Amino acid sequence: MFKHAVRRLALVALAAWVSLSPVSSAQTGAQTSFARQVRDLSEPGGFFDTDNLMSNERSYLHVVTDLRQKRINGGAYVGVGPDQNFAYIAAVRPSVAYIIDVRRDNLLLHLLFKSLFAVSSTRMEYLSHLFGRTISEPLIAWRSTSLEKIVAEIDAAPMRPDNVEALRARLDGEITRFGVPLSREDLAAISRFHRSFIGGGLALRFQTLGRAPRPSYPTYRDLLLETDRTDLRASFLASEDDFQFVRAMQQRDLIIPVVGNLGGPSAMEAIADAIKRRRERVSAFYVSNVEGYLFNDGVFPRYAENLAAFPRHERSAIIRSVFNNPGLAFLPGVLPGYVSASFTQSIEEFERDFAAGTYRSYTDLVAAGAR
Repeated sequence: MFKHAVRRLALVALAAWVSLSPVSSAQTGAQTSFARQVRDLSEPGGFFDTDNLMSNERSYLHVVTDLRQKRINGGAYVGVGPDQNFAYIAAVRPSVAYIIDVRRDNLLLHLLFKSLFAVSSTRMEYLSHLFGRTISEPLIAWRSTSLEKIVAEIDAAPMRPDNVEALRARLDGEITRFGVPLSREDLAAISRFHRSFIGGGLALRFQTLGRAPRPSYPTYRDLLLETDRTDLRASFLASEDDFQFVRAMQQRDLIIPVVGNLGGPSAMEAIADAIKRRRERVSAFYVSNVEGYLFNDGVFPRYAENLAAFPRHERSAIIRSVFNNPGLAFLPGVLPGYVSASFTQSIEEFERDFAAGTYRSYTDLVAAGAR
């Protein structure tokens, strides 16, 4: 009863926050089914000190080998952060996906991505729109081209300011049609995010606020060309088939961005309930390294309680990315040239170990989960 009351209060607070935002006149129409899901699943957001336009986990695709070997596929997918989720979605092939992040900016970023899928019929078109580059050859001709050649073409393609302004107007129109109420500040943030991709090009890197990018952070180009542990390209843009799978989910409103804390009062519970209503079970839950922050904030037990509410089966897994910092020097699986490792852990194992009191710290969690 208490949890349901907290959830109702959180949703009331969210509704009040949205109603107080200065809403663009283009956003005053009836909300779509997609927008209602975003609203109903979300809770009030929080702050994090990164722009998080892209991942800083160069090892993010190494775990794709594990997903295949353990037959982690289908069902519902849940993940945090920006577009590395699309690679996992392409690998897992879920029926529905929820992207949950404490930052409202992540919701806005995923609305940008959704609009790019809406106006892009091929991988090349998606990348040309993401980076505001003009491609001279017919885009359909790039369907069967290797990712390496596509990347080289994007690197060489010109950025024309008049084309960028027309593209921005087109994308804003698509975003309006999604029906999510957005303030003028929200729309400005989406434009700023997109212009960061355009200005940075494939050399764009993850960045924290007020600090320069670290040399170890990969570029967007690095992430695109990264491989799994069998040296196969595994980005969602590595093949036209993977891109089209993710695009079809976006077109059917099956990738739903949610504002929420993994250890928060309502969003995780709401997602679990939505998965149950679909009569699905979670197959993969990508948490990145968020669990470390949950320990620091004292909400790790609430996260474990939230995760326990998700319907699952024996193959349901957590996808975890861990950085090999001095406190985690024992971390297995870090390849030469990498500062992070990605691996899976059974959700059932996680819950069993948590109940046994195994996880007294983030170091304990990583040590147990990576064994």
